[in-house]
Amino acid sequence: MPSGIIQTPAWLRQMESILGELNEGVIIVDDQLRVIFANEALIRLGHYERDKIQGRTPAAIFPQEDLPYIMQQHALGQRYGRHRNEFYFPRKDGERVPAIFSARVIKGPDGREDMLLTVTDISAQKRVEEQLRHSNALLENRQMEIDAELALAARVQQSLVPRNLVWSDIAVETYYSPARTIGGDLSVILPQGGEFLNLVMCDVSGHGAGSALLANRIYSETFHTLEERIRPGRVLRRLHDFVHDHIGVDGFYFTMAAARFSQRGHRVTFAAAAQPPALLVSNGVLRRVDSQSGVLGCLADNAPAESADEIDLATGDRLVLYTDGLVEVFNQSREMLGVEGLAKMVRESATQSLQQMKQTILDGVATWRNGSLADDISLIIVEVR
Repeated sequence: MPSGIIQTPAWLRQMESILGELNEGVIIVDDQLRVIFANEALIRLGHYERDKIQGRTPAAIFPQEDLPYIMQQHALGQRYGRHRNEFYFPRKDGERVPAIFSARVIKGPDGREDMLLTVTDISAQKRVEEQLRHSNALLENRQMEIDAELALAARVQQSLVPRNLVWSDIAVETYYSPARTIGGDLSVILPQGGEFLNLVMCDVSGHGAGSALLANRIYSETFHTLEERIRPGRVLRRLHDFVHDHIGVDGFYFTMAAARFSQRGHRVTFAAAAQPPALLVSNGVLRRVDSQSGVLGCLADNAPAESADEIDLATGDRLVLYTDGLVEVFNQSREMLGVEGLAKMVRESATQSLQQMKQTILDGVATWRNGSLADDISLIIVEVR
């Protein structure tokens, strides 16, 4: 395409003062794509001298490899009367300035059609976008690190979940599922020879990493406490005092149930603080075993009483312990399953095998629940054989 010094049309000179005051670059090209006008903003943007850009064509300004794209955009502008695209404007020294080109066809008094282009410098926007991309990349890398750490923490926490076992005349079936990657429920099952089988279930307030760390700390202290062979009511008191005196986080509390089986599993000493009632099924009759105390860990004067229930168990009896995540679930009508709903499932499945009973309960809760899991779930079923 030819280039050379050409004169600005007379009709355009009348508009030069107006176009020259604009903050955005303005350039007008004729039907041969020669520059017939460029305002001061455009001259400053490109670092050109006016007489060095007047009459030039894209071939004299842009690299050869970019000309097909420029011609394509020009053809679209001629076809539709306007076009808008993001490209770049080359400076005199070869630097590429990112820009938005808004073009429209204008018709002069002589009937000739020229093209007016507004060139908007978007360098600052591009710098911000690049900073955002960099920040997002850093955030993604950090998130990957966090995900890897949480995955490791979840594996560690799952390794602490007690396994199913048989001790003397009783069998124990367990289940645990956190609402998030890691959770705040914990359970401990600790046989002490043939004399006792200790069972502790705990629900720490809150969700996520903080609750999981606190739960793991209580877990280790629970083992230490149980090794002293103290009664369940005393276990609750000792753990309450430990958390209150050594952790002391405002607003933090936990609930707990402790059971100690003796006489080959035919007798259980049971103490609980703010736990949902344990469910005992004997000869088809269901009995609730309620907590004797309120929440633990938050207030010194809220220490649990060391009392406990002494319950004789017969062959075939089943005792079900669980955290509130199993019953505080809602259906589509916003009705909560509640203890009564769970008790019905327990009663109806009590003649199944332990594994089948556990699965029936979990399936029933999942069917009732509308939406994803909102709280950690722990479930332990004990059967006297």
